[in-house]
Amino acid sequence: MPRFSAPRTLAVAALLAAFVPLSSALAQSGTLTVQPRPVEDLKAVFATVESVRETLARTRIGGTVADLKVTEGDKVTVGQVIATVRDPKLPLQLAALDARIQALKAQQHQAELELGRARQLRASGTGTQQRLDDAQAALDVARAQIAAMEAERSVVAQQLREGEVLAPAAGRILHVKVIDGAVVMPGEAVAGIATDTYILRLHLPERHARFLREGDPVLVGQRGLAPVTVADPGATALTRGSVRQVYPEMAGGQVVADATVSGLGDFFVGERVRVYVATGTREAVVIPPDWLLRRFGTDFVRLADGTEVPVQAGGAIPALDGQPGGLEILSGLKPGDVIVRPAGS
Repeated sequence: MPRFSAPRTLAVAALLAAFVPLSSALAQSGTLTVQPRPVEDLKAVFATVESVRETLARTRIGGTVADLKVTEGDKVTVGQVIATVRDPKLPLQLAALDARIQALKAQQHQAELELGRARQLRASGTGTQQRLDDAQAALDVARAQIAAMEAERSVVAQQLREGEVLAPAAGRILHVKVIDGAVVMPGEAVAGIATDTYILRLHLPERHARFLREGDPVLVGQRGLAPVTVADPGATALTRGSVRQVYPEMAGGQVVADATVSGLGDFFVGERVRVYVATGTREAVVIPPDWLLRRFGTDFVRLADGTEVPVQAGGAIPALDGQPGGLEILSGLKPGDVIVRPAGS
């Protein structure tokens, strides 16, 4: 008869002790009548930590990257300046436009003086109406030229301000695509940003598609895909999450789904994690893990009449949907058996 090793049994007990407390009524009574109950059939799959959206910070003008402020892994906020692109032609264009505006303002001043003299001569009767109209038209043309030139200068000044590359969303820098001194074109990507909302992307075999629904619970294991060990029972703690979305199209014979779990912001994007999902319901005999005795490499339970019967212990059954967790007994007990808790457990 196959048996789980002592380290495996202790690790399962540590898992249950860390994840679900036993009911006080059961602990006080000291006896338990064995009855099969429906349990979720959990399947362990690998999920990948991904960002809900990945966006790119792009340049708005062409030029040379002069001040790169971020590196991979940095956290950024919306609108944060992550780099500066400088085009040496833009300051020269501004200087040229400023000089032309000054020349036009001088022409405007001359037109204003000419208009004033034309009005005086017209008022004294020595000047003609045509000269007054020409002076007025010359002043209007000078003012219009200045307005057009100032508008053109505003465009160049705006282009100069658009040299700042801004983060379009809050999140973490996944990759930086340029270096200081690199020449970039308008619209070129400077950095990729993973937004602050992270999910677990699951890939399940096609046969499990009918069991997966939005809102179903999932249990997420520890980081690093480390095996369960007795030396580090705290690493066996599971985190509860829920299925956020099930995609209607299969990819490579697999169902793709997203799950939300708290604390994913501390993970690496792309990190793989063990996830346990419910793929159906079955009947099982479940007892508290500390009601199991182990002697000479064999598992026993104590009946109410004082006898001890050997049993085959299976895996841990975590608590789901209000059902208490425990240790599954594969063989050795039958419905109606009354077991007692060993002394000192």
